[in-house]
Amino acid sequence: MTDLKKMYSTILGDSFPMEMTISFGEQRLIYKKKTWKITQENGTVEERGVRYGENPDQEAALYELTNGNLTLGECKFIEPGNGLVSAINVEDMLQVGKHPGKINLTDIDNGLNIIKYLMDRPAAVILKHNNPCGAAYGDSLAASFNRALRCDRIAAFGGAVVLNRACDIDTAKLLVNNYLEVVCAPEFEDGSLEILKKLKNLRVIKISAINRLADFERFRFLDFKSLIDGGIIVQQSAVNSIRSIDNLTPATATWKGEECTCGRQPTQAEIDDMIFGWAVEHGVTSNSVLYVKNGCTVGIGTGEQDRVGVAEIAVHKAYKKYADRLCFDAHGVGYADLELAIRKKEKDVSLKEAIDAQVTKDRADLPGSVMISDAFFPFRDGADVGIAQGVSAILQAGGSMRDFETIQACNEARPQVAMMFTGQRSFKH
Repeated sequence: MTDLKKMYSTILGDSFPMEMTISFGEQRLIYKKKTWKITQENGTVEERGVRYGENPDQEAALYELTNGNLTLGECKFIEPGNGLVSAINVEDMLQVGKHPGKINLTDIDNGLNIIKYLMDRPAAVILKHNNPCGAAYGDSLAASFNRALRCDRIAAFGGAVVLNRACDIDTAKLLVNNYLEVVCAPEFEDGSLEILKKLKNLRVIKISAINRLADFERFRFLDFKSLIDGGIIVQQSAVNSIRSIDNLTPATATWKGEECTCGRQPTQAEIDDMIFGWAVEHGVTSNSVLYVKNGCTVGIGTGEQDRVGVAEIAVHKAYKKYADRLCFDAHGVGYADLELAIRKKEKDVSLKEAIDAQVTKDRADLPGSVMISDAFFPFRDGADVGIAQGVSAILQAGGSMRDFETIQACNEARPQVAMMFTGQRSFKH
């Protein structure tokens, strides 16, 4: 049997060339494979590329654009030298830990893809397997990270954190209390790095260009998908154009010659959560449904085949993670650890019963949240899932033949639920 521990600790070589050239007609893009000279504890210096791909038996390489540019439709590649993830140098790896693998790099990249729309105030995104498991605004960076973490402490284990402000000491103290793979920020203030270095395997990466991520909002890049027969699908990347109330339209539909309109318009707080939620949605694998509240995710459902199913999964996750949060706050251990202690007769079952009762009473903090769907609801059943949990507003693409049913569901709710349309979907696969 394969020794998995040994596989994870083994550093693969790679068969990829040092240079790659891509031609689009007369335009040529020249890429150089990224390697880093890393000093080991014994003082030896090793030159390494990407640790491995999605799995430890898959070779991988990272290439940085070093020459040429591309204008293709709405795509215009960033000028060489202005990169983000592909431009990470060894000096930016403030602590290498285990040098990064493919998943670490793509988690950082998708975190940047989300947080570039959240640059107006302190924000944090925690990712796991290229999906956000928690995202939040806060009055401070520490508050942002703490709120994002409390969305889903369970999934954040071994995750990647992307911060949009310089990591300060207060944030570092919170970060170091968790098992994380990567922490990425535009800068690290005096004293913060010393705290983070207590976790020897943590990768601490500085990307100073985060400070100007808002400049990347409208840029499109080329997205390549290789097929098993060697073919390639190339597409322009998605751009989030939902940036204010001006980009939203009231939920209306026509059915049998009559116009259906939502009976309640969203409040400013609900609009703010719609804009925040759609920015997070931009980085979530489809089909997806999110619940957000006060600039923070409450439940994130990802990658399902049916929309009502993912709406239900997001609710289930919200309840499970809320129970874990309450348990940790009250007893300093996770909900699963408490259950195990009860089975071992080390804790009284009344502790669990009290938490369960509080979760039921609070309905996992879902009442008053905004439901975000990355495409239209083909039937009202998906919206009904959120309405049953007390959401106060819904944001969806609109455009279904049955939009009138979802509007009716919002109007029938007590109190009534507001709903707005984006006029665009936000699929990601």
